[in-house]
Amino acid sequence: MLGQNIRSLRLERGLKQEELGHRIGVSKQSVSNWENENIMPSIELLIRLADIFGVSTDFLLGREPVRGLDSSGLTPEQLAHLQTLIDDLRGKS
Repeated sequence: MLGQNIRSLRLERGLKQEELGHRIGVSKQSVSNWENENIMPSIELLIRLADIFGVSTDFLLGREPVRGLDSSGLTPEQLAHLQTLIDDLRGKS
């Protein structure tokens, strides 16, 4: 599950394994090994991955099925606009 989630999130962001590795200070081979579930990242690197992808470590590990949305730093007006968009996407009026 972890490997699939790392690969999926990396591809969603258009990152190559080498680019992701560079961002967190590991080799392309390490990223490949994680994605193929040959090895697991350390707890420190797991936290860095979660921060880079904007998800929780529980999401990366497959313990949290839904990806959360970080709305910190948004104004109340921006949050209201965001809620309106979410309601529209869900088909609510």
